[in-house]
Amino acid sequence: MKLIVLTCVAAVALASPVYDQHSAETPKILVDERHIADDASYYNFQVETEDGITRQESGATIKEGSAEGAVAQSGSVSFTLPDGQQFEMTFVADENGFQPQSSFLPVAPEFPHEIPQFVLDQIEKARLEDEAGSREGPSSRYGAP
Repeated sequence: MKLIVLTCVAAVALASPVYDQHSAETPKILVDERHIADDASYYNFQVETEDGITRQESGATIKEGSAEGAVAQSGSVSFTLPDGQQFEMTFVADENGFQPQSSFLPVAPEFPHEIPQFVLDQIEKARLEDEAGSREGPSSRYGAP
């Protein structure tokens, strides 16, 4: 039995493809610029490769408000997809969260849109259950603190 298991493991190991990191050419970096303020309150960078990948970003420390001390960032990325389409995305990340923009990102339907009747029925059922529960008082399933 051990010989069968060992033979199967050896067959799988021999059949698996071997990745040769030297067989595929690594694209050359055409642009690699990086700047950071001495006090680290600001940075930016830009990278571009010969195969068309570009990435740029800048950021600065937020100095006031509820997000004080956080870093607000903005940037973009672009590259060619395997099907030949050009992917492009810009973004802002600040006290309002990460906000990407790209024609490749899914888009929610415009609101207000029609709400299906089964959803309205479920909302009404929940409202009636809540109303009935509040008339009964505290649940008997919970003990006093």
